[in-house]
Amino acid sequence: MTIPRTTVLLVGAAAAVVVLAGVRATQDIVAPVMLALLLTILFHPLRRGLERRLPRWAASTCLLVAAVLLLVSLALAVVVAIGRLATLVPSYASDVDELGDDLGSALESMGVGAEQTDAMAKALDPQRVVDLVTSVLGSVLSLTSGLVLIVTLLVFFSFDAARTGALADGARVHRPLLVDSLDNFARGTRSYFGVSAVFGLIVAVIDAAVLYAMGIPGAFIWGVLAFVTNFIPNIGFVIGVIPPAFIGLLEGGPSLMLAVIVLYSVINVVIQSFIQPRFVGDAVGLSTSLTFLSLVFWTWVLGPLGALLAVPMSLLVRSLLVEADPDGRWRLPLISGQPDTVRLDDDGEREAELRDTP
Repeated sequence: MTIPRTTVLLVGAAAAVVVLAGVRATQDIVAPVMLALLLTILFHPLRRGLERRLPRWAASTCLLVAAVLLLVSLALAVVVAIGRLATLVPSYASDVDELGDDLGSALESMGVGAEQTDAMAKALDPQRVVDLVTSVLGSVLSLTSGLVLIVTLLVFFSFDAARTGALADGARVHRPLLVDSLDNFARGTRSYFGVSAVFGLIVAVIDAAVLYAMGIPGAFIWGVLAFVTNFIPNIGFVIGVIPPAFIGLLEGGPSLMLAVIVLYSVINVVIQSFIQPRFVGDAVGLSTSLTFLSLVFWTWVLGPLGALLAVPMSLLVRSLLVEADPDGRWRLPLISGQPDTVRLDDDGEREAELRDTP
């Protein structure tokens, strides 16, 4: 009996909803697991290079140390940036009070009532700003408390990765497309993080130099924050500009804040929104629109870590649902250097036909 296509689509959609609901309900476990897995994938080429000269356990240990150092460095960069903001704000207490008075006078001249102006002036109270920053810092620290789980997973993944080659060779006999699709996922993930790291470093150096030239305190810290937030696609620079823009407001008033925002926007929009997406798209085959939708969707599903994992998670879904399906590979974008179809040559060996991009 042939099942109607509409029924298949409805059953598939219902199954997807159930799976997503389960993933969202267990995001505190799924997100750290995926982050540990992606870090293991990221450093796997290092492991293969070390295995030629070192025992397997030594190569696994080096992979583990590299992954943990990267993870701790990124977490410390965010914590130090937020802590720096919390220590700078109280030193501008008198400037904040003066700014609040000026804002209230300007609003009153525009016909805004006294109650509303008082409420807006109180919102600029330095203590309230410090409390807000402290609460955000507490949220970040609670998030980094998951480092224990991530590091524990990294220990197991790092040593289990020694057997991935043998497992892949055995699985290729029965599921060649699945193994190839997962291999493409691993390569795409490394390409994405590599491109993001290179452009993040470029953006960080330029931002730090510009902020230093403008006299913004903590320019180096804000540059490091710009590097970290560059791994969040599309809107990362918006998060990174908030602390230096606020310090610019306290240091030199609205004009300096506006200058920081304009220069940040020009630098980051040109590099992150026009140049970097072209390299990311060439590397992983995701358009700018799909990248942004991935950010929104996976942040909703996996929470804050979903913003960092957005593109790799979309690549994983594409590998499992599209690339591994022989009838669905026509939906794949053209990515230079990735297998298009897999066939057997005259000697019975598997051979990949590479795509040629125009």
